[in-house]
Amino acid sequence: MLVSRITKFKKLQSENAILRKKLRRHYRHHDIITKNPRMEELLALTQDVASLRSTVLIRGESGTGKELVARAIHFSGSRAQKPFVAVSCAALTETLLESELFGYEKGAFTGAVGQAKGKFELADAGTIFLDEIGDISPKLQSDLLRVLQELRFYRVGGTEEVEVDVRVIAATNSNLAEAVQQGRFREDLYYRLNVIEICLPPLRERREDIPLLAEHFVQRISSELGKDIGSISSAALKLLIAYDWPGNVRELENVIERAIVTCRNGTLEEQDFSWLPRQPIAGQNWDVPDVPLNELERRAIIAALERKHGNVKEASASLGIDRSTLYDKLKRYAIAH
Repeated sequence: MLVSRITKFKKLQSENAILRKKLRRHYRHHDIITKNPRMEELLALTQDVASLRSTVLIRGESGTGKELVARAIHFSGSRAQKPFVAVSCAALTETLLESELFGYEKGAFTGAVGQAKGKFELADAGTIFLDEIGDISPKLQSDLLRVLQELRFYRVGGTEEVEVDVRVIAATNSNLAEAVQQGRFREDLYYRLNVIEICLPPLRERREDIPLLAEHFVQRISSELGKDIGSISSAALKLLIAYDWPGNVRELENVIERAIVTCRNGTLEEQDFSWLPRQPIAGQNWDVPDVPLNELERRAIIAALERKHGNVKEASASLGIDRSTLYDKLKRYAIAH
């Protein structure tokens, strides 16, 4: 009887693992795991634009997975077999970033002992991903605009033009439209980059993805660390879902890794996340102001537009209404957008 119970238990464990793998595959798109409707729409858009040469601007908070989306676009399209080259524009000074992007000739500066190709040349026929594009200097903004317009440039210290065929995908966690208004970012470059815009929602606005992501990270990280941890308890998941994740998916991954390192059994329990700040879901304890109902609605619409940087489509989705309905309400309340 004992052997029979053990056999049945192991069979159930195996079936459960298989079902979990199938579930993850069902909600997985080029390493992006989601069942959120907004994310599904964005991923469908990545498929639509994958084989185009149009420039894409991906907006989203730090840790939302902007590079994953860029890779999904590249590897879904006709350039999938060509290079994908990622550059962090915030990590380098203006001079270093210029030589990193465009390369340099021998003797261009101290230490330039030979010719070196830049990232644009290395990405020829493929895709270059420019992360944190909002941090580049005015000079580099001008140089980048010329590359986008003419697909040619000079290496640092060079006299011969280099011509490339590169698809550009840029990303930022800042509001470039606001930077343009403040004179910190070139308007012509902004419109050249913003041909196709993809705005990634933060993790707190796609909480249904937290269990999927948590299970994925448990399986992957426990395997990498050589720890026999197979799952995460429902109580622990409830705690994770209630947290607002200011660092988004990257923070969730780091939290799961820390919990796995300190875990003493085969399942992550609530106590394994005892150090995680406890907080209510945003808006749970909101005090309702003493104003008429239509004024509440007006304030909610204004707040949604501010959160989505004036994007009516995203604001209507966050409010749970059709875009046409939101336009009617904008007109009724005389709200500029």
